[in-house]
Amino acid sequence: MGVQRRRRLRAATALGAAGSLVAGLLAAQTVASPAVADAGFALTVDVSAARHRISPDIYGMNGGDPALLAELGMPVARWGGNTSSRYNFKNHTYNTGSDWYFENIVAGPENTLEAFVQRNRDLGIKQVVTVPLIGWVAKDSPREHPFACGFPATRFPEQDQFDPWDANCGNGRLNDTELTGADPTDTSIPADASFAGEMVSHLVDQFGRASRGGVSIYELDNEPVLWSHTHRDVHPEPVSYDELGGKGTATAAAIKTADPSAAVLGPSGWGYCEWIASGLDGCAPGEDAAAHGGLNLSQWYLKNMKDFSDANGGRRFLDYFDQHYYPQISGGTDPEANALRLRSTRSLWDPTYVEESWIGPGGVNAPPLQFIRTMKAWIAQYYPGTKTAITEYNWGALDHINGALAQADVLGIFGREGLDLATIWGEPKPADPGAYAFRMFRNYDGAGGRFGDVSVSAVSGDQGQLAVYAAQRSSDKALTVMVINKTGGDLAARVSVDGFHGRGKAQRFTYSAADLTSITRGDDLKVSRGGVRATYPANSITLLVLPKHRR
Repeated sequence: MGVQRRRRLRAATALGAAGSLVAGLLAAQTVASPAVADAGFALTVDVSAARHRISPDIYGMNGGDPALLAELGMPVARWGGNTSSRYNFKNHTYNTGSDWYFENIVAGPENTLEAFVQRNRDLGIKQVVTVPLIGWVAKDSPREHPFACGFPATRFPEQDQFDPWDANCGNGRLNDTELTGADPTDTSIPADASFAGEMVSHLVDQFGRASRGGVSIYELDNEPVLWSHTHRDVHPEPVSYDELGGKGTATAAAIKTADPSAAVLGPSGWGYCEWIASGLDGCAPGEDAAAHGGLNLSQWYLKNMKDFSDANGGRRFLDYFDQHYYPQISGGTDPEANALRLRSTRSLWDPTYVEESWIGPGGVNAPPLQFIRTMKAWIAQYYPGTKTAITEYNWGALDHINGALAQADVLGIFGREGLDLATIWGEPKPADPGAYAFRMFRNYDGAGGRFGDVSVSAVSGDQGQLAVYAAQRSSDKALTVMVINKTGGDLAARVSVDGFHGRGKAQRFTYSAADLTSITRGDDLKVSRGGVRATYPANSITLLVLPKHRR
């Protein structure tokens, strides 16, 4: 048993990266206890208020270390990204697009779509699989250099860069300007909605329908408004409302025909500009929007799917409304960047938070995003009953305690705000602080202990200093309270709890800057007069577990 000696030499157990007990005894030191500031505000939990189910699918990833996924009991994984737009399941070939010289790459055995599905099925992880919508998929291509590529030197001899390992493949830019005039057939073959139907039928044949353990969710391509940049060798034209809407409904119908039990997710836009505008309009509703009732792209997309449903007997063709969310902040860890990272999580929910990036007054002057709430408002107006998803997001600095604090805050927000599905892009490594943020929700004790699955009301007098989230576990009715200290000093505060009859002690688990290699089991805390008082270390994530009193 690993033991740490802290004030008054009380024992504490350290829980490491694999959930095992850390061996070793740290020598006790007689030091004066540092002063602990009283937060000066309340943390209030009401178990009878704001109750709703937390979807387990908010804890998903796009990939990640298999051992970490297994440890966390990862609920959902996504097959997506830029390369999925032109993935050809028939020859296991994709195109890298602007990410790497527009090259066709034949996937190795471990990187095929089928391998992804099988690997995640074996771990009990549901899958989100992206199907091409762009109109082209990679043709049969060589497995080794020279590769087929979108901007070959034989046709475009002058370019800013060429692949250092394949001199014929360029980056499609000259004098830092995007080149045009590529021939799509250099790399690709046409593929319409029927190709997506064949792809789904192939997966059903191999793994069964979604209702019988097959692929659960199909995504309608990836960041389509960026096709004219990321895949400009085959799709140089900016995407319009009509193209996105027409291809989306046709492909959704093909998916539902091949597997009626599967869910469909889209449109998976890259960020703010794509949430509100087509490629034709740019970053604000323009002529394309005016020709479609003045609705922004997200509003019209939902309405178009609803209209298509109504025209087809009320059958649902869009199950999840999905957008990607990348806060427009730097990846730095200097004090200013760290402070901004922690503030910027408010853009997911806070109607008073003014964006501090180009999205705000200094740029396009968007109103407060309150993004999850805005998604839900659009859905309520234009396609009620549709779920919400964010299949790509990342607040950065996952290798730093600040990134872990932000990640824990984001997961708490996802649960409180009722998001239905989320998969982080750029997953943390098992030993990264960001991985511990996930552990605090999915394996805080090294034995599969989890944050609750029924969200309840939790309010902080200052969410910018001590953020608080609470949920009750259905399995044992225990109350779990997550408190994130975003400040550089220890803070003491009382959590007042209403509507819950707990036993006399609250378990305490903490991850902090003091030890980035483990979650520490602290001394149990006395629950008295309907609450519990605790000290939250600087830059820390603390979970309090209050067992339900059984009469």
